[in-house]
Amino acid sequence: MPQKKAIVVGAGIGGLATSIRLRSKGYEVEVFEASEKAGGKLNQMEEKGYRFDMGPSLFTLPKELDHVFETAGKNPRDYYDYEKLELITKYFYEDGTQIDAWAEPLRFAKELEEKTGETAAKALKVLKKSSEIYDITSHVFLERSLHKLSTYLRKDTLISILNLHRIDSMRTMHKANASQFNDPRVVQLFDRYATYNGSNPYEAPATLRIIPHLEFNIGAYFPKKGIYAIPTSLYSLATDLGIKFHFGEKVDEILVEDKAVRGIRIGENKHEAEVVVSNMDVVPTYRHLLSSQKAPEKILTQPRSSSALIFYWGIKDSFPDLDLHNIFFSQNYQEEFRYIWEEKSIYEDPTIYVHISSKCEKGDAPAGKENWFVMINVPANQGQDWESLISAARKNILSKLSRMLGKDIESLIEFEDRLTPELIESRTSSYQGALYGNSSNNKFAAFLRHPNFHRKIKGLYFVGGSVHPGGGIPLCLLSARIVGDLIE
Repeated sequence: MPQKKAIVVGAGIGGLATSIRLRSKGYEVEVFEASEKAGGKLNQMEEKGYRFDMGPSLFTLPKELDHVFETAGKNPRDYYDYEKLELITKYFYEDGTQIDAWAEPLRFAKELEEKTGETAAKALKVLKKSSEIYDITSHVFLERSLHKLSTYLRKDTLISILNLHRIDSMRTMHKANASQFNDPRVVQLFDRYATYNGSNPYEAPATLRIIPHLEFNIGAYFPKKGIYAIPTSLYSLATDLGIKFHFGEKVDEILVEDKAVRGIRIGENKHEAEVVVSNMDVVPTYRHLLSSQKAPEKILTQPRSSSALIFYWGIKDSFPDLDLHNIFFSQNYQEEFRYIWEEKSIYEDPTIYVHISSKCEKGDAPAGKENWFVMINVPANQGQDWESLISAARKNILSKLSRMLGKDIESLIEFEDRLTPELIESRTSSYQGALYGNSSNNKFAAFLRHPNFHRKIKGLYFVGGSVHPGGGIPLCLLSARIVGDLIE
């Protein structure tokens, strides 16, 4: 029998992992990518001796990446390696408080007790609850399709359903954290985890308290050679397996006939396949590639997650007090989120994330210098006057960092570039520049994401951050695992 053929539209991390899983099932696989290289939002830039990872910067659940290689019968360490972080994040507050989020839970809990007076027992209790939510939900919400009856007929799913009252979905993340801690600095630290999927802690369900479990109870990691090593290693594996890539080829249409997928069209050229997987954001997938098909408007019109404004700064100095991941908190967190979600604007005192990969990968910056990835959360692109907003935000960011670090940061910048919601949208086809597809600002968000398959078109599947189970490196890899399991 001839091999069945699968086409993957998009070479983001979800598309790469899916192509490998399908090849491992015996499919002939071709990947079509509009840009000139693989990676999607996981990209890199090299300028004037500096190297920057341009997209996601935190790596958790490495077992999910390893699983892709193991499925193909390969040793992951032959393609990439990583190290576990001893210190996850350094937190800086305007009152001068500095909190080191150590990876070891007890050490972190004692740090909170020493710096804020909150007892270590409280922090350990919250991390235990985070672990409990993960154990109840992960195999249902993260590892399988929520849209297949077979998922709900499994014994472990039924056990989870009986325990759903324990996942804390009926109150907001902020209310849950405020009920556990008295110190607003600690509440703010734990509220921040809502931003890991582009949500608002004052609206998102407390179920999202699952996220700290990934960092503290499982671990946060740094891939050797930086985050871009992840798509690079997947691409290397894919080519080793004989997967064919077409870069610079933008797909115009997914071909459908008699309620079954038939392939894709690029201009006048058609490429036939029994299976098509879209790694493109689900909104442009329907609006452009499936324009002749009925679109699921209720899903496509859900509010989008937040976006990001990122500055890439080559800094001609070194800062021993900074680490790989650093957070400079806003003094009024609730107002910051009100600006993002209600005003669709940028607050004058934003929380600033500074990622410095040269702290771990020395070659990412010249000797004595550092590569700063400086990011703030901003609203999705809805036609705002971004030039005006970005100009003001840059001034506010520089003022805040200079004040809190005691140095004039602007005078130290010898290289600068930026990534905006508009550029994220145009470069990665992410609708409105949203980083994580739909927002998770309500308790039903998990069920409002698009399934990983089309209910009425045979052979059509969806993978990546805009569909189930969500955005970010581990969830995109889990999305690919779900698609791989769905396809015979």
